[in-house]
Amino acid sequence: MTNQQQNRKIIIGIDPGTRVTGYGVISITGRDFMPLDFGCIRPPATLPLGERYAIIFNGLQKLLESYNPLEMAIETPFVHKNAQSAMKLGIAMGCALIVGKLKGLKVFGYSPREVKCAIVGTGKASKEQVQRSITNYLSLKSPPTPQDAADALAIAICHANSHSLLIPTKKEL
Repeated sequence: MTNQQQNRKIIIGIDPGTRVTGYGVISITGRDFMPLDFGCIRPPATLPLGERYAIIFNGLQKLLESYNPLEMAIETPFVHKNAQSAMKLGIAMGCALIVGKLKGLKVFGYSPREVKCAIVGTGKASKEQVQRSITNYLSLKSPPTPQDAADALAIAICHANSHSLLIPTKKEL
């Protein structure tokens, strides 16, 4: 049976970064959300950037093969004062986008503010507030760690709820 035949939808959320890329995979059946997997891809900081991006790309590819999600949601970068940092983050986001598109997924982007609003109710929520909300939302025994994984779960939940929330930027990337 496919995910759709079981009336189950799997979404992967991605919090891109060059040092740490968080991922969160959730399963949705009706109004029930269940975490399937969450964690981080951590390329060694000593490697050249190109090799770090390849590790991120390959790691995300393996996740998509393992869980076969129907959609991907990525946190879009906020404006950096440092152009070099913004460019590096944009490339990490591009790795996730390309992996998703090569797998044939619809890929959506959400700003950090949109994710916080969807999860906590305010765009100015702290990382700890997001973590607590995710813990409650998914009925976890303890907060998801590391923080990048919690953020990725929040991104996936934000996307899953975007059909019922007034999120104006639910745009496919």
